[in-house]
Amino acid sequence: MVEQLTVSSPVGDLILRAEADRIVALDWGGAGNSDASVLQEAARQLDAYFAGTLTQFDLPLQVAGSDFQQAVCAAIAAIPFGETRTYGEIAAELGAMPQAVGRACGGNPIPIIIPCHRVMGANGALTGFSGAGGVETKVALLRHEGAGGFLI
Repeated sequence: MVEQLTVSSPVGDLILRAEADRIVALDWGGAGNSDASVLQEAARQLDAYFAGTLTQFDLPLQVAGSDFQQAVCAAIAAIPFGETRTYGEIAAELGAMPQAVGRACGGNPIPIIIPCHRVMGANGALTGFSGAGGVETKVALLRHEGAGGFLI
């Protein structure tokens, strides 16, 4: 059974989804009020992240998809707060093409918590973001983290 919880944030209302005590998705919108402990903890950690007091999420996650999708999400999750990596860097680490990493990044089911906003194009170029607001939301998240000093 999938449970849902809506969390207000500076980048809009977020809806967290959990199944079997694991976070399985984060989307924009709202329609949930579950009191499941994993969702309540995720909401607490998101609040702390946006308050500037949490730099690394510690939640049980379940990423749906292929082994490659899961490997890309694991590589993204390893990018420290306030830092960025390129699709090419992640691709080199995984022995893949940057375009495949880009597709997997765009398919990240748990953005913000798995920080795909920290992934940039070649030479640090600003690229898309799958969440609501697209690149504007990506820029807001990077600014919040103090990443990408070129972003005014």
